[in-house]
Amino acid sequence: MTSPLLSIQDLSVHIRGDAGVARILDGITLSVPPGVTMGVVGESGCGKSTLLRAVLGILPRNASIPHGKLEFKGKDLIQVNWSAARGRIGFVPQDPYLSLNPVFRAGDQIREIMRKHAQGTRKDHARTLIDLFRAVQLPDPVGALAKYPHQFSGGQRQRLLIAAALACAPDLLVADEPTTALDVTTQREILALMRNLVSDKGLSLLFVTHDFGVLAALCDRVTVLYAGRVVESGLTSDVLRHPQHPYTRLLLACHPDRAVNLLGIPGTVPAATQQPEGCRFHPRCPIARAACSKEVPPLTPLGSSHLVACPWYPDALPEQALA
Repeated sequence: MTSPLLSIQDLSVHIRGDAGVARILDGITLSVPPGVTMGVVGESGCGKSTLLRAVLGILPRNASIPHGKLEFKGKDLIQVNWSAARGRIGFVPQDPYLSLNPVFRAGDQIREIMRKHAQGTRKDHARTLIDLFRAVQLPDPVGALAKYPHQFSGGQRQRLLIAAALACAPDLLVADEPTTALDVTTQREILALMRNLVSDKGLSLLFVTHDFGVLAALCDRVTVLYAGRVVESGLTSDVLRHPQHPYTRLLLACHPDRAVNLLGIPGTVPAATQQPEGCRFHPRCPIARAACSKEVPPLTPLGSSHLVACPWYPDALPEQALA
């Protein structure tokens, strides 16, 4: 089998603050093979963005990694201080309006990234950037180099950020909900663009989202996070058609196409400084049992690629739980 491009094994991230130590991530394990798009989904506060920050090596100063491995192309980034990944991982941020400096031309901002992490001369970088602007379907690629961010629409700014992420020819793209600030039509265009770029350039993509519709359209595999732990993972088609963890089922039941009411999942994600013992979802789970509050359920294989962290996965979730 092909070795994964990105392999995260038993990764934990703690952040110390005034309220104590927040266990943001706790024993995360996932892998992204070459050429695969991995989606990460879960409610706000489940640790999705912290996971991306750990991959990129941009955790806050008060964060620590008490244990775990984070291997990129066979090298543990924690041990080499992320130096082995500089320029090889591209990042597409969430907000196209706040991610570009308004007082510098778009071309100059992206060329600065290339100057530090890509080979070639300034002219080489300009030619590469024009080609990238064409690839992301920006109008007037040559003229776009000299424009300021305010001269682009929201969708065009997101295309600029995708071009910036691709500027150093990375092997892995990391995207943090890059369509959240865009209208529905532009979202669809950006998702189609990312899907085509990943396919054409043979990239891997780690994509964080709240939207299962986006997962279905873009991702080959999906990992579901809850309160800093993986509760289910597998092929996107398997997880969406046959979800096994109660949390995944309830998340899917909140989708507008499936929702019976607008109440959502009862309760809230626990604070990272006050995580419940055992299964962290048990206070909100409609099929929780006594053991759920005492024992941490391991990820159990279901077939060759589907994993679920719930010992009661064969039980059908009661229909009234979704009402």
